[in-house]
Amino acid sequence: MEGEHDATAGTIFEEDEIFDNGGDEEPHRPIISGEQLDIEAYAALYTGRTKITRLLFIASKCRVPSMELEALRMAYDEIKKGEDTQLFREVVATIDGRLGPNYGPDNAWADAVDRRAEFRKEKLENELNAYRTNLIKESIRMGYNDFGDFYYAHGLLGEAFKSYVRTRDYCTTSKHIVYMCLNAILVSIEMGQFPHVSSYVSKAEASQDSLDPVAVAKLRCAAGLAHLEGAKYKLAARKFLETGPEIGNNYTEVIAAQDIATYGGLCALASFDRAELKSKVIDNSNFRNFLELVPEMRELINDFYTSRYASCLEYLSNLKPNLLLDIHLNDHVETLYEQIRNKALIQYTLPFVSVDLNMMANAFKTSVTGLEKELEALITNNQIQVLHLDSCVFRSTYKFEYSKDDCYLYVSTGSYRFPQQNSLCSPCGSEEWHIPACLTDWQ
Repeated sequence: MEGEHDATAGTIFEEDEIFDNGGDEEPHRPIISGEQLDIEAYAALYTGRTKITRLLFIASKCRVPSMELEALRMAYDEIKKGEDTQLFREVVATIDGRLGPNYGPDNAWADAVDRRAEFRKEKLENELNAYRTNLIKESIRMGYNDFGDFYYAHGLLGEAFKSYVRTRDYCTTSKHIVYMCLNAILVSIEMGQFPHVSSYVSKAEASQDSLDPVAVAKLRCAAGLAHLEGAKYKLAARKFLETGPEIGNNYTEVIAAQDIATYGGLCALASFDRAELKSKVIDNSNFRNFLELVPEMRELINDFYTSRYASCLEYLSNLKPNLLLDIHLNDHVETLYEQIRNKALIQYTLPFVSVDLNMMANAFKTSVTGLEKELEALITNNQIQVLHLDSCVFRSTYKFEYSKDDCYLYVSTGSYRFPQQNSLCSPCGSEEWHIPACLTDWQ
């Protein structure tokens, strides 16, 4: 071992510090319990429309009345700082008087905002028509940008997108192109139109000379979200891991730095092999800064890499309720968790010729019966596969032995018997069974 490392929070473990699979000799470390989400602290990470949509998403998914009302209260207050009267009316209808008279309809405010909007829209139209008459490209571009900002503020996202995209014909520099793309990306994310996000990320990246570090970081985050939405977890992980520290608090209208750690960490665990996890996550100094903002994610990645599967899975279990309240992760939590668990099972078996299912079940805090079903699915899908001469053996009530061409199931009764045919053990549909010679030496 290169040096001594204690198992304290924040430690990045070296390759040779892996604990024995299923062993009980690892030092005890407290597991952070899954506390109810602090909505106020969570909302403070964001600005603009995404802050409101995230609060409304939490209210719709949390199933805890007090939490739902707190999220609705904060959304109500945040909406009244803006100009989206349609969204305001929808939130009032959702609250339905449950927060008292102070959080009910405010027709005077809504009517005043709508009147100002009509006046503002008329002014923008007159200005844009004048710019068109004078054929001033930069002024026309700015006029369409102003219209995009106006529609976005009032919740007319489709119109906002059209206005931003129309500026492209009047862009005179590559910086203008990047600015247009970032606006189109912002609105596309709000609309859930992630194919548009990917398209405009590519357009912006074509203007490399005009991309400053903050713009690069924004584009990588946007690309990561698009890949995440498309369940392309490995591509999503790469984009989040490539995001530089310049992002800071510069993209809070879309994503927080904590999200980069969470999204990137989960996608990496679900899709990276062991070597990639080491080189691209654990040894990634930039990403380590993001992980410091989410200690639970840092710890579970360390636990996964060092084969502390019970601890890793416990962290995941504790984090799950809050992850399900994330507007971008909600649809992917179950799939990501399944892939992470499967990778843990596969990684557990890799170093061994034989595995005690009782010990393995204990390491994964599950029953032998449940573990057998999981392993059966992985073997059937060729995710656990033998590529060397010796067969891989699973020992418990059953002994599984399989190779590239054959698969056998033997009942372990103290004396050898002919195998029982099982759908798991006949991947090639063979009806012929025989006991391999190696079995005579198998005690």
